Amino acid sequence: MRIILAPMEGLVDAPIRETLTKVGGIDRCVTEFIRVTHGMLPPRIFYKYAPELHNNALTEVGTPVAVQLLGSNAEMMGRHGAKAAELGAGQVDINFGCPAKTVNKHKGGCVLMREPELMYEITAAVRKAVPADIPVTAKMRLGYDDRSMGVACGQALEAAGASEIVIHARSKVDGYKPPAYWEEIAKVREAVNSHVIANGEIWTVDDYWRCRKVSGCDDVMIGRGLIARPDLAAQIKASQNGETLEPMTWAEAVVLVREYAAALQTRLEDKYVTGRIKQWLNYLRQGFAEAEALWPQARKIREVAPMLACLDQPVDLSQRSTNAA
Repeated sequence: MRIILAPMEGLVDAPIRETLTKVGGIDRCVTEFIRVTHGMLPPRIFYKYAPELHNNALTEVGTPVAVQLLGSNAEMMGRHGAKAAELGAGQVDINFGCPAKTVNKHKGGCVLMREPELMYEITAAVRKAVPADIPVTAKMRLGYDDRSMGVACGQALEAAGASEIVIHARSKVDGYKPPAYWEEIAKVREAVNSHVIANGEIWTVDDYWRCRKVSGCDDVMIGRGLIARPDLAAQIKASQNGETLEPMTWAEAVVLVREYAAALQTRLEDKYVTGRIKQWLNYLRQGFAEAEALWPQARKIREVAPMLACLDQPVDLSQRSTNAA
């Protein structure tokens, strides 16, 4: 009954993986995708996306991190899978789920779900190139134009040797709009022997249990829900044991944001750090009323120190509720 932190391009980088895994409850992470084209990427690119490779592909608290690749050239994907393993990856994941237009336009991500045969070729090439003791896994959606390709693509991935398949319960056209079609995941799970992991629209503990019931999957991957509520995985783990956990307070969330900002400042210029903090704060609005109250002011701030000072401001939620009424 594992909980996996989803890869989210431009957001779930190494600093946020470190921050969230320290909270607890996350059993595995996946990197942002490494884009594979026609040339062989140098090791520094792998280390940029997966600095955990310097630590046996583990976060500081020991959570495993899979290296994810994206591309459509089977031979080059295989070579990069082998390089990831050589550099220390304990799992190589293939991205067939990214819905971004620029990625799909260059024949990467979810658009490949129009061609299950090519998905097979890519996955088989990676599986052949990667040592047998290192799992090769894949992430996909239910289809590109509609939700009709899940079973065919799942079967292609299984035949190619993918030991696990994460399924985001929407098509590319669905984007991220609710609902998630967990019942469609169940159809794929019943059609393949590979282990299937459910993903999509898990924001609360109740969502988690409903997703498991409808999809039939024991394991789930959570992205936006964990960014909005950093303690969601810990809350779920407690519920698995029949226990309840006191929800994270806003003050505790601010401590995490500060840790994240400090880590980012070792990697990026401050103007980019502020942007990343805003990005996270925008998600935290869904989990914390304080974040929602501070957002109008915070979104205008361009420097790190004033941004962090803004987050420390006292928020009178009772007054806000009265005004709203």
